[in-house]
Amino acid sequence: MSICYMKELLKEAEKQGRAVGAFSVGNMEMILGAVKAAEELNTPIILQIAEVRLPHSPLHLMGPMMVKAAKEAKVDVAVHLDHGLKISTVKQALDLGFTSVMFDGSRYDLAENIRLTAEVAAMASRSGATTEAELGVVGGSEDGSENHEIVCTDPLVAKRFVGETGVDALAVAIGNAHGHYVAAPKLRFDILKQIADAVGIPLVLHGGTGISPEDFRRCITLGIRKINIATANFDALTEEAGFYFQEPGSHNYFKLNEAMVRGVYKNVKRHIQIFNNQMPLDQIENA
Repeated sequence: MSICYMKELLKEAEKQGRAVGAFSVGNMEMILGAVKAAEELNTPIILQIAEVRLPHSPLHLMGPMMVKAAKEAKVDVAVHLDHGLKISTVKQALDLGFTSVMFDGSRYDLAENIRLTAEVAAMASRSGATTEAELGVVGGSEDGSENHEIVCTDPLVAKRFVGETGVDALAVAIGNAHGHYVAAPKLRFDILKQIADAVGIPLVLHGGTGISPEDFRRCITLGIRKINIATANFDALTEEAGFYFQEPGSHNYFKLNEAMVRGVYKNVKRHIQIFNNQMPLDQIENA
């Protein structure tokens, strides 16, 4: 068990009828908490970081920690660049040993998205890494700075996109959104099924925070093999740190460290139990 390629995890998840959790991290404590949960449940995971997070969590510092944690984990762990916006950032991640990368060309027109994504896929392929891309527009934004309107992925365009780019996994827009949902999302399961039938590769669900466990599992039955959890991870860390500071007496970094690890561990553990698609939902404890 060690660092692995994301395509291997997604292929195994397909065989087992489950999805792999991809958990965003921003510091050492988040890495520790995520790996602890994965090891306890003996379930592979993906550690990931998005390009918009790099001003707070520089890639040259976070990357080596993520890769080292994956190499020493007792379960298989893939290390992924989420929402890469520049090819130079994708290259940096690959040079650091990331085993998968996502190029987000959704802000370009289709032709340019295909051209740039194909370039990234070829670059990643040379190092054996997995490539993920996005088609359609997932609502919101990774850092909450924008609120993109959802544009559902067109199944026919998705088929062309996958064929011309050679990507290994496709992030789809089916009513999902990054960040916090203002109201419960209404996912287009009909579109998801059409996309899955058209493309024949693993599908990815972004904007996992706020989607119900029941909807997660329905997505899994329709071809979702990777589910991103970012906002919920950052929220869990912040909340647990807040609980710690509400405790009476003096406070110190070491107890704060434990609180941050604990918050992420509980959140990751709960989502893994949902994504493994085995335990009855009423038996899964809330984080």
